[in-house]
Amino acid sequence: MLTGLGLSAAAGLNAYIPLLVVGLLDRQTDLVRLPAEFGWLTDARVLAVLGVLLVAEMTLDKIAVVDHLNDAVQTFVRPAAGGAVFAATDSAARLDTFLAQDHPWLGWVLGVATALVVHLVKVTARPVVNLGTAGTGTPVVSAAEDGLSLGMSLLAVLAPVVALILLLAAGWAGWRLVRRARRRRRTADPVSPAGRRPRRAGRTAGASRRRRSPARGG
Repeated sequence: MLTGLGLSAAAGLNAYIPLLVVGLLDRQTDLVRLPAEFGWLTDARVLAVLGVLLVAEMTLDKIAVVDHLNDAVQTFVRPAAGGAVFAATDSAARLDTFLAQDHPWLGWVLGVATALVVHLVKVTARPVVNLGTAGTGTPVVSAAEDGLSLGMSLLAVLAPVVALILLLAAGWAGWRLVRRARRRRRTADPVSPAGRRPRRAGRTAGASRRRRSPARGG
């Protein structure tokens, strides 16, 4: 279960890295043994296509503004990849056999949900980075996300508990980043309620003087 969660979370950052990791590990090592229905992940042609898609994803995601369009497309791709990689590894590890037999869709649902949550956090945090750095931080953050996806994919297979801890730490850091950025935006907003009070006070004082002036003239 933890292996599937770690891989699907990695897919929420980059759809193709965990698929490549699982396919290559099954093809080249004994660390992963995928069931027959997921044998396509080990096919050389599929791995080649995934490699090309990975290069395209890594390039587009490092260009400000273009990364938003890429994220819009990936809203469908990343959850699908998360569901596939969760179901594949969950079936391969033979976890929760009773549930898997009665509810074969369970792995897909958990994988899709996990990847979608991570993807939404990424989509929420990325505009904050782009605006705060005028786009210069986009490639840096994108590279960090790719590295985190790769590290989490490997840890999900080799040390699932560590992958879960890394996922929780990354989620906490992303939440803090978004919260801090929203707080700064409210502070820097020129049309804040605090900015309106002096103008209302000035108008009130002027109206008061106009009301008192006829009394002095009489």
